[in-house]
Amino acid sequence: MRMRKKKWAQPELDSSAFFVKSPEQLRGEWRSRFRYPENDLELELGCGKGVSTSVMAFSNPGTNFIAVDMISNVLGSARRNISEIYGDREPDNILLTAYDIMGIEKIFSEEDSVSRIHIYFPNPWTQKKKHKKRRLTHPRQLLQYRTFLKDGGEIWFKTDNDELFQDSLAYFLECGFVQTFITMDLHRSGFEKDYVTEHEKMFSDEGIPIKFVIMKKEEIVI
Repeated sequence: MRMRKKKWAQPELDSSAFFVKSPEQLRGEWRSRFRYPENDLELELGCGKGVSTSVMAFSNPGTNFIAVDMISNVLGSARRNISEIYGDREPDNILLTAYDIMGIEKIFSEEDSVSRIHIYFPNPWTQKKKHKKRRLTHPRQLLQYRTFLKDGGEIWFKTDNDELFQDSLAYFLECGFVQTFITMDLHRSGFEKDYVTEHEKMFSDEGIPIKFVIMKKEEIVI
């Protein structure tokens, strides 16, 4: 089903102080856009409507966040959700930008030194084998993330899809990541730092367990 265009979304994004219109111009210089550039920098890929993103950023004022999605409709909703939860406080530790994540290394570099990447409920691309390369956890993507994720940095990955999860575990190992935490049922695991996304609530309400893993970047020895 094609999403109906929200005419208000792009104008609201363009007028927002925390929306970045030209992300390629900030490659290697993202920290300069934050009030406290020395804080840890975390990145969410495919933030959607920002339901969990807004809570995560607001609850961690000592961390800077960048949330990326391709679609102005959902980013417009993310902007509204962020503004609502921050209230009278100016959001100074979060930025939104629109970009195709397949080419993410065009807007981030080693100088950005990202501490953590969040990938939550991406398209599993399970219909055809040839589509697997579009996954956000595919090796060609993970190798891009390694260029700007600092040594010891983490990727937090959540999904409802069993096939995507199992395949992704192999992708991570192939690309020099080590597992530090894993659960096949996040909501029964006792893990405390879970910011529930819109899709996460929907799947949980349907009784589908949420798979979650934390993978740490290690140096690849050639």
